[in-house]
Amino acid sequence: MKNKRRDMLKGYILDKGEVHLKELEKLFPEVSSMTLRRDLDYLEEKGYILRIRGGAKSLNRLPGAQEDVFSQRAMEYTEAKMRIAQKALGFIERGRSIFIDSGTTMMCLAKIIPDENFSILTSGPNIGLEILKNNKPSVSLIGGQLSRNNLSTSGMISIELIRKINIDIAFMATSGFSLESGFTIGDLNESNLKRAVIKKARKNILLMDVSKLDKNLPFTFAVLKDIDVLITDKEAGEIPEPLLRAAEKTGVQIL
Repeated sequence: MKNKRRDMLKGYILDKGEVHLKELEKLFPEVSSMTLRRDLDYLEEKGYILRIRGGAKSLNRLPGAQEDVFSQRAMEYTEAKMRIAQKALGFIERGRSIFIDSGTTMMCLAKIIPDENFSILTSGPNIGLEILKNNKPSVSLIGGQLSRNNLSTSGMISIELIRKINIDIAFMATSGFSLESGFTIGDLNESNLKRAVIKKARKNILLMDVSKLDKNLPFTFAVLKDIDVLITDKEAGEIPEPLLRAAEKTGVQIL
């Protein structure tokens, strides 16, 4: 339980950049302030954060950091993300309303979308710009607050738009997944947006490299039964048996 909480804390701080202890106390009401302070001390010792007065900061946000968070993530597991994107490409259909989530795996997908008449909605401005390097696809952006971490827009403006449109196929990303907590992310606004998209889409396809397995962040936006297809960078024989059994039970296709 302690390790799970610390993983959630780490993911939350890395996503938010800077947090205050009062904020963490509300996020983990069952844990004492002293325990949270010890967790922060542990994360600082491991080199993930820097303790500041009343809270903590991600080391990625300190002055002198060489690269922004999105750029760092884009360089991680690039081969795995491209394998996932290649598998996902087969689900993109002309004449459908397609939503593409934000994130580095989705950027890999955007780079290989063919120059055909697709209608695409995205929460990632960088993804929209990448797709517009082609001539034929039409791209619409949802509005809202822009995150520095994954260049995603979210918030009430975004959710209101999602409620008013139709989505046939949604390609979604996640920051973590476990059978206990489902698909999780560190930002509440993005979690609410993802939940709204999944509820509206007729078919939900989750793209996830296996580095996300058994990783929990504070906010759950979906569980396994909410999606139709889970695309990973591994073959069936390399996927943990408990996940395969759970997918079979819920009718989720794993590729």
